[in-house]
Amino acid sequence: MAEHKFDLVVVGGGPGGYVAAIRAAQLKMKVALVEREHLGGICLNWGCIPTKALLRTGEIFEQLHHLKAFGLEADNPRFEPKAVIGRSRQVAAQLSKGVGHLLRKNKVTVFDGTGRLAGKQKLEVETKAGKETIAAPHIILATGARARQIPGLEADGKLIWTYKEAMVPDVMPKSLLVVGSGAIGIEFASFFRAMGAEVTVVEVLDRILPVEDAEISAFAAKQLTKRGLKLITGAQVKALAKGDGRVKATIEAGGKTSELTVDRVIMAVGIVGNVEGIGLEGTGVKVEKTHVVIDQWCRTGEPGVYAIGDLVGAPWLAHKASHEGVLCVEKIAGVEGAHPLDITKVPGCTYCTPQVASVGLTEAAAKQAGYEIRVGRFPYIGNGKAIALGEPEGLVKTVFDAKTGELLGAHMVGAEVTELIQGYVLARQMEATEADLMHTVYPHPTLSEMMHESVLDAYGRAVHF
Repeated sequence: MAEHKFDLVVVGGGPGGYVAAIRAAQLKMKVALVEREHLGGICLNWGCIPTKALLRTGEIFEQLHHLKAFGLEADNPRFEPKAVIGRSRQVAAQLSKGVGHLLRKNKVTVFDGTGRLAGKQKLEVETKAGKETIAAPHIILATGARARQIPGLEADGKLIWTYKEAMVPDVMPKSLLVVGSGAIGIEFASFFRAMGAEVTVVEVLDRILPVEDAEISAFAAKQLTKRGLKLITGAQVKALAKGDGRVKATIEAGGKTSELTVDRVIMAVGIVGNVEGIGLEGTGVKVEKTHVVIDQWCRTGEPGVYAIGDLVGAPWLAHKASHEGVLCVEKIAGVEGAHPLDITKVPGCTYCTPQVASVGLTEAAAKQAGYEIRVGRFPYIGNGKAIALGEPEGLVKTVFDAKTGELLGAHMVGAEVTELIQGYVLARQMEATEADLMHTVYPHPTLSEMMHESVLDAYGRAVHF
């Protein structure tokens, strides 16, 4: 069994793992990365990127049915399912190859195989050619997560899908049940609705997108309902019965039971960490609710072993994983100025139609934390660019500390808010106050002007509404 020596080895080549490896290489470490399947991980190959390609197709196809509003005409818009899916897969493949190029450029040694802890400062890697050992004083676990399965409602990959099957459907279903209304569930619901499916979403909590601000969640629900989605909240899917190529769902809501028969079901009820088979047994690594426990520097309970990304705590987001990878490596390297991650400064984005984006505390969370707050709002209908785009439905909401002017949170729903949110993310990172945001000059005509107006509104100064 060959043994290789490195300064650091990363297990998992997703957005946390490959970014950590590249940053370590920039800091002059000798780095290895172990990946069992696809460079770029779930995000790039089966998550963030290919779903956005699908959603973009859905947006365009849906828009084709409303061309008259723009003075345009096109007869009988239609789509080719294989081509739609093929484009999504091509985008993912292109970017996966790009990750490989970046790793080679930074002289990171890549092992194609499965890695597991094998004693102090040791990692055993099983490749097609056999087993090899990597010795390194620092080992970062970035093995990610997978779809959670509910007993009795397990996905079979045929009639009952996880996100993976939903991304490469064997057919475009005419009717669909989505179980779970977080970002994954709502994005797939939005895409398949755009492609013409009758979509029902079931959520166990009292509203969809439950991690979002309640006002934004309600606004999104109203717009999704306008698009023809059926949203059932405060409900549970009690059973799924397969037969004749369809699925009959038993749904319980408000003490009443109903049945719904659909072509396909998507289970989008959360994730579980990939903690199995990586050698955690007999180590000081602690696992809680399928996720590895870490401290503020991504250190586990085992000296020299770290964990990042979806393998650890919420929020389970690609950009959070990348940031953790960088801060973990910089702490190991002793980089001056490295500091722990403040998750209230991590933005969340949902790419449904309309889009939803947020950062920081919701209005309810700010009140619960004891803040005296000021809240500003500005609707898309008051913005010239939104009206010109034909996107007049949306809302920008800001939450401030009434005593200090600190921006506590920002919450948005509408066209392109997943791009706009970064302005508020930067404001929180730089500890900007309401005065800083008020005195910032926003270009006209842009959607970003609504960000300014929402701040002004929190202090009774909104001009255009």
